[in-house]
Amino acid sequence: MSAAVLDRPAEHAETERVVRRLSAHRRRHALGVVVGLVALLVAVMAVRVLLGRYTVTIPDFVAILGGATIPGATFVVMEDKLPRAVLGALAGLAFGASGALFRRVLGNPLASPDILGISQGASAGAVAGMALWGLRGVGVVPAALLGSAVALAIVLGASAGRHTGIVGQRFLIGGVAVAALSVAVVTQLIARLPLTGAQEAAVWTVGSLSGASVQRIAWLAVTLVVLLPLGVWLHSALRPAELGPELAVGLGSRPVPTRAAALGVGTLLAAAATAVAGPLSFVALLSTPVAAALGRGRPSIVAAALTGAVIVVAADIVASEALSTVDLPTGVVTGALGAPAMLWILLRSRKVA
Repeated sequence: MSAAVLDRPAEHAETERVVRRLSAHRRRHALGVVVGLVALLVAVMAVRVLLGRYTVTIPDFVAILGGATIPGATFVVMEDKLPRAVLGALAGLAFGASGALFRRVLGNPLASPDILGISQGASAGAVAGMALWGLRGVGVVPAALLGSAVALAIVLGASAGRHTGIVGQRFLIGGVAVAALSVAVVTQLIARLPLTGAQEAAVWTVGSLSGASVQRIAWLAVTLVVLLPLGVWLHSALRPAELGPELAVGLGSRPVPTRAAALGVGTLLAAAATAVAGPLSFVALLSTPVAAALGRGRPSIVAAALTGAVIVVAADIVASEALSTVDLPTGVVTGALGAPAMLWILLRSRKVA
């Protein structure tokens, strides 16, 4: 027997060792990214709560959480700073996870619920609930969910091919059209509301955390507890579909129902966040590519969700401190990121291609 034949098992063993080392290195790097994003999120939330125009010391903050009443500080922390930070983090988690699911399903760097009209459809549903049925507070949540479902149904109906299913380009074009239509509907409905109602509904034009409350936080937290684990599983289950439908089926995957379920969960996540914070533009769009850059091209849905949370809380810090006399809506800051973000994503995708 030749030496070349005898050396083959050794070569295979060495290849397996190299693959295992690379896999372990990727897992450690991915875990490091997640841990780093968690630390960054805690840091920006601490800045949002403790610093700003009204500063709070750490001992006072701990005392307030323990039930102590400190004149002025207790109200500012418990009624404004802390609820906004928590709601911003939860909304960012939902938007980031939703963007990761949409991008995994459609395979397009511009595929996100805010570009595809899902967030705008939720806004239209919420404002319609206020204008037509007098809904207020968390009562607008079902209307927002209905609006996002209608938007998704319209986009799916316009983009489905007879033999090819969902077509990526058609999906994007249909989504842009639905987004424009939803914005027009929101504008028209707000014009029909009285002044107080119009001011409350204005949150669904750009997005804001000013309406943060215990009820909204609790509702969104429960939604994330239910949907986020399902989204993580679907995001992982869609990985074989990237190899092509035939090979995915051969590996035991069911790409069509899995893609449909991922679109449904992504839509619900975006609608839930929009229902309590408005359509915070470009958070879902930006979260996944930033997470991909941190993860060296292999973004996890957890990293994308945490990136979204960091973006929203950081944007709220800028919105509250940019002007000395008035708080800007958080969506104004995230919207300002839109143009440079889209250019960066397009340039990055061209380099990858």
